[in-house]
Amino acid sequence: MEKRNIIVIGASAGGFEAIKQLTAALPADLDAAIFIVWHMSPDVTGILPQVINRKKTLLATNAIDNEPIVANRIYVAPPDRHLLLEQGFLRITRGPKENRFRPAVDPLFRSAAYIYGARVIGIVLSGALDDGTSGLWTIKNRGGIAIVQEPAEAEVPSMPENAIAAVEVDYRLSIAEMVPLIIRLTSERVHEVNHIDMEEQKKTDMEVAIARQDHALEQRVLDVGKLTPYACPECHGVLSAITDGPIIRYRCHTGHAYSADSLLTTITEKIEDTLWSAIRGVEESILLLNNLGDHYAEKNQPKVAAMYFKKAKEAESRADLVRQTVFSHEHLTTTRISKQAHEEEEGK
Repeated sequence: MEKRNIIVIGASAGGFEAIKQLTAALPADLDAAIFIVWHMSPDVTGILPQVINRKKTLLATNAIDNEPIVANRIYVAPPDRHLLLEQGFLRITRGPKENRFRPAVDPLFRSAAYIYGARVIGIVLSGALDDGTSGLWTIKNRGGIAIVQEPAEAEVPSMPENAIAAVEVDYRLSIAEMVPLIIRLTSERVHEVNHIDMEEQKKTDMEVAIARQDHALEQRVLDVGKLTPYACPECHGVLSAITDGPIIRYRCHTGHAYSADSLLTTITEKIEDTLWSAIRGVEESILLLNNLGDHYAEKNQPKVAAMYFKKAKEAESRADLVRQTVFSHEHLTTTRISKQAHEEEEGK
């Protein structure tokens, strides 16, 4: 029997401090390998291992493609690369973004659960939106342990809150409480292996392959889930709706993946961009109409000039309407909508 010695950690906004606190408190002789995805800009230097190593506990490095997995080590996903686990080694890839990020938490969690099953301990720390929720569900579904940072402690609680709402987590703890739990769990032997049905196995295999940079269409991505009328915000390909238990999420035929929350957020953000583009177009027409009006006025054609100026005024009114729409437009997330629903219910 194997030990629970594969620990995967996901974090986003506010997660830098949480990761530092957690790794600094772990014993230097911990008999486990730790893998971390922290959302960052692709242009940011991967400084997290340097920060962790200042505490002189477990050695942390930016993960390298095809590197062997060694116990008593922390592997951090480098900027603009997914971190995936294989049997005994790592993969570092530029597979399609998930939830608008690369590295993303879900591919790491999903690949760990796919390869190591019940040996995996998944931890979701501070962050916005819900990356990690689907991957944590996969870990739990395959017999692993699901741990979430106490949302009240998290600097940005959305990732922990969404994980708690969708997954039957095993532990909901502060960072300080996680350390003795991790020490205990990594000393335990895995006794049970969950049975995974064929469709679930096929789905996970396909998604791990896509993250490895395999061709999504060749992996028959459109055979998984149900086609929707929604277009991928990144490539405009058709999106399929995929379910993980109670979770619904989306993947396009080129491989980009979205949770419901990240898709809703991206679409509402792009609405504002589109509206500003509309305003720019209308204002360009106003400038041109007024310029042409001046031109015809100089040519002593006052009636024609007056019509151009009139059309410019009408366009100004339309631009004002679109501008007011921009100012009243709301960036939506599932967390924000749920909060508003609770507030409305409490106000009755």
